[in-house]
Amino acid sequence: MNWINGVLDLPWWGYIVVALVLTHITIASVTIFLHRHQAHRALDLHPIPSHFFRFWLWLTTGMVTKQWAAIHRKHHAKCETADDPHSPQVLGIKKVLWEGAELYRGACKDQSIMDKFGHGTPDDWLERNVYTRHSAKGIVLMLLINLVLFGPVGLTIWAVQMVWIPFWAAGVINGIGHFWGYRNFENEDASTNIFPWGILVGGEELHNNHHTFGTSAKLSYKWYEFDIGWMYIRILEILGLAKVRKVAPRLAEDASRPQLDLEHLQAIISNRYAIASRYARELKEVYRGELDKINLPDFSGSKLSRKMKVWLKQDAKDTPETERMQLATLLEHSQVLATVYSMRQELTRLWERSTLSREQLLKELQDWCNRAEASGIAALQRFSMSLRQSAML
Repeated sequence: MNWINGVLDLPWWGYIVVALVLTHITIASVTIFLHRHQAHRALDLHPIPSHFFRFWLWLTTGMVTKQWAAIHRKHHAKCETADDPHSPQVLGIKKVLWEGAELYRGACKDQSIMDKFGHGTPDDWLERNVYTRHSAKGIVLMLLINLVLFGPVGLTIWAVQMVWIPFWAAGVINGIGHFWGYRNFENEDASTNIFPWGILVGGEELHNNHHTFGTSAKLSYKWYEFDIGWMYIRILEILGLAKVRKVAPRLAEDASRPQLDLEHLQAIISNRYAIASRYARELKEVYRGELDKINLPDFSGSKLSRKMKVWLKQDAKDTPETERMQLATLLEHSQVLATVYSMRQELTRLWERSTLSREQLLKELQDWCNRAEASGIAALQRFSMSLRQSAML
């Protein structure tokens, strides 16, 4: 009767390792295949890993590629609005964290989402006749495989597999990833990096980086951040099984080209979020010194300094209404702060002036640098000089 206990007889910790390995393969399949390959086209996959991921996701999640890609694309297109399928800023963190899977299933029923955002996903015989038509049968097959291999404990392993993606991807990433964490970039939505080391959820923890550079195959950005999904992609690329199409642009300095030209302009526009973040960082001592001089009630302390950092990183339109009066009061009491802030917002207007020609934008940039270097603020002058040497990596 030993067969009742499964083909494999493992110690108790062996079953835990099996469950973690199986769920991690599912996480890797979601982040590499569904997210970076299908939804964002950040990389191309060889048919071998591509089909393995499709098959594995059919076994372990029952998710349909077209549905997942379409819902995720709509999330990016309508982020933090009433049309976002799963925004905690709109629906509340409890709703998205604990009912993320229900929100996903509800969105799957909306054919308009599939029609508008589901283009370019697999549409071969297997997809139509197996993975889509019989999406629920994969997880039943997975249950039978687990029972045969591990006996009754296989049911527990299967249950863990079934809740892993609904909780970690639909709940934690879609919920906490738009509610709590740190932000490298003050982009237009509320996305956050939950942790700097993306291992448990395949690198998806670096959600603010992803929303800033949506078509990047690599989700880590800072030197101390780690994206395990990117590590797997690089291994696949080395083996000739994947080809990266795009990663986040990087700003470098080329001292051999001190005069502003159209290449400088393109580098600055492509790296606008990184430029805004660097502006706040390099002007830190300036605004901290000015804040220390301002003697007003409720206008002191490190909390205000952190706010000023965010205000300099973000575009004015993204500053919450509740904070604009406080910011305006500060700027009234410091000419230096007013200059630093207004120069930052002029950069925003520079890269948002889509109606101007590239030559006109270049002239605007040259004028900005000239005025920054004539401002008498040493940190602003240094920042301008670095912009003059901007180049793309």
